[in-house]
Amino acid sequence: MNTITLTYLFDPLCGWCYGASPALHQFAQQEGVMLQLLPTGLFAGANGRTMDAAFADYAWSNDVRIEKMTGQRFTQHYRTQVLGQVGKRFDSALATLALTAVSLTTPERELDALTQLQEARYVHGLDITDMAVVKSSLREMGLDEAATRVSSEDPELYVRNQERLQQAHNLLKIHRISGVPQVVLTDHQGSRLLSGQILFQSPVQVAALLRA
Repeated sequence: MNTITLTYLFDPLCGWCYGASPALHQFAQQEGVMLQLLPTGLFAGANGRTMDAAFADYAWSNDVRIEKMTGQRFTQHYRTQVLGQVGKRFDSALATLALTAVSLTTPERELDALTQLQEARYVHGLDITDMAVVKSSLREMGLDEAATRVSSEDPELYVRNQERLQQAHNLLKIHRISGVPQVVLTDHQGSRLLSGQILFQSPVQVAALLRA
C-alpha cells in the first residue's frame, strides 16, 4: 500500500475544527495514512480579538449547528464560563504554541493533545488562553516536557512554531483557501485539497474515501 500524508489545517479555537475531531481520529487509525497537524494561526495574536456579547452570540449559534451536525458537545459550562467572559481575549496563540511543544517532544501525541485542549474548552468550560489551564491539560496527559517548554519561553519552540505557521500559510496560498478546517492529501501523484465535507462524514464514509 502506498503511504499518503494528510495535512490538517486548523486552529485550536475553531469550533468547526472541534467538530471535525472524530474524522481526524479516524484518519489516524487508517493503515498507510500519515497525519500531519499544521495550525494556521487563524485566531492567534493579531488575529485574535476581545470577547464581546455580539461575538459570543454569533459563536454560540455556530456551535449549536456544529453539535447538531457532528454530535460534538458544546456545554452550558462553555457557554457561560468561556463565551460569557466578556472582555477576555479570544486568542489561540498559547494553545497553538502548546501543540507545537507537543510536536517537538512527543509528536505521536499531538492529536490527543489537540483533543484534550478542545474538550477542556468546549466540554469543561476551561479557558485555554490561560497558561495555568494549558499546562494543567498537558500534565494530565503526562506531557510534562511540553508543559515545561511552553511556559519557559524556549527560543527553539518559538522558532518551530513560526515555521509551522508559515508552512500552513504556504498551503493556504497554494490551494487558495482562507478558512479552516481543511485537509491536503499528498501521495505519489502530488498534493490536492480534499473536500471539506469529508471532515463531517461518518467514519465508514471516511474510511471508504481513503481506501479509494
